[in-house]
Amino acid sequence: VQQLSEILKELFQRVRLEKPGQVDPRTAKFTLSLLAAMYDRSGTGYIRTRSAAAALIALSGDSLLAKYRAFFQFYAVHDGKKASITRSALRSLLTDLNQIPTIVGEGCTRSCVEIATHSCFHGVLNPAIVEEKFLSWLRSEPALLLWLPTCYRLSATKMVSHQVRCR
Repeated sequence: VQQLSEILKELFQRVRLEKPGQVDPRTAKFTLSLLAAMYDRSGTGYIRTRSAAAALIALSGDSLLAKYRAFFQFYAVHDGKKASITRSALRSLLTDLNQIPTIVGEGCTRSCVEIATHSCFHGVLNPAIVEEKFLSWLRSEPALLLWLPTCYRLSATKMVSHQVRCR
């Protein structure tokens, strides 16, 4: 948690320099509190790097495709030739991502993670899937992660402007 605190301070300091006045000085502290509430409920002082990265990626302003690719990179196993995600790694990713809606009382049970894992690996005979299959599954908007594209679309609408005046 201490290392993550330092990294977040540095990250948000850089953003404040790039975008003066747009980032609250307490953002690093608030983000760390959120991550601790999601991934360190027992107060051990330890948060897995991949879990924190998954949350930061999910909550970033990046495009959905960029987020999906980043998830794959963080959770995939590299065998020298290609990268792939195993059922175990996918369960871990889904469990980590499920902590985001859980913190606001909207998460689902462990069985939801199993159902989503099964749907991703449906018809797959190999012990792992490649990025193309992973991305295709995420684009189908699995129920467990439906909040992610929904939040992205809501944030994207903030950037839309039109020249129509309402009465």
